[in-house]
Amino acid sequence: MAAKEKVRFPSFLRTIVSLSNRDLKKWYLNPALLVISLIQPIIWLTLFGKAFNLGSLFAGNAGSAILTRIFGTSSYFSFLAIGMLAFITVSTSMMGGMSIVWDRRFGFIDKILSTPVSRAAIIIGKIANSIVRALIQAGVVLIIAVALGMTVSYITLSGLITTFGALFLLSFGMSSLFILLALRSRDWQSQMMIINLLMLPLLFASNAFFPVAEMPSWLQAIANVNPISYAISIGRNAMLGIPTSSSIYLQMGYLGAFAVGMGIISIVLSWKLLKG
Repeated sequence: MAAKEKVRFPSFLRTIVSLSNRDLKKWYLNPALLVISLIQPIIWLTLFGKAFNLGSLFAGNAGSAILTRIFGTSSYFSFLAIGMLAFITVSTSMMGGMSIVWDRRFGFIDKILSTPVSRAAIIIGKIANSIVRALIQAGVVLIIAVALGMTVSYITLSGLITTFGALFLLSFGMSSLFILLALRSRDWQSQMMIINLLMLPLLFASNAFFPVAEMPSWLQAIANVNPISYAISIGRNAMLGIPTSSSIYLQMGYLGAFAVGMGIISIVLSWKLLKG
């Protein structure tokens, strides 16, 4: 019975590493996949971030003051760049559910479920794969953003650790959520429709492009519970010095609760829903 699964360490950890590395091999042995996955955030940075040149609209010291009042920094490009770190993290994490669908479609789920491997190890392995990919790609996007002119005067080692810690929790929660949505799916098209349906609404209903305080009240209510907003706020505070509306510790706690909650739900439901 699935409910009677026993977890034995360190074999449980070895199983997680093996399953995660299996998925990662498909990625790091094919560099084209990495390049393709970076195209969309780079387009946002280069075309939207540079074309939407607010600095030219608000020239001089007065204009810089206006930008700082609205965005917390005089560089909108830097403001957007942190949002793009969350964008690549979320988009990569969303694809974690697709690997469940493909594994079921090609029979790997049937094979793995016929062994003593715990369903929890399968889920955690998928989550770990998503997190590793998301953080590496976020690092590449950050390097590109700096090369394109992102403000670096506030960036410190502790700020980088804090930012990527927040992205880690965001990726953990989002990958858990989309793995959960894919547990019984056998149709990759349906899963892609879900991803495409939720990706942009989640992004625009956050502070990725615009401060929450300047949004309509109904959209503020959504953005204030959107975990993407919390990860971005932490990153902007840590790397751009933009003040946050609440304590970073509280925001980290919110992201941690989201990650742990989604992870537990996906693991528990996998015992019932994850079948060959």
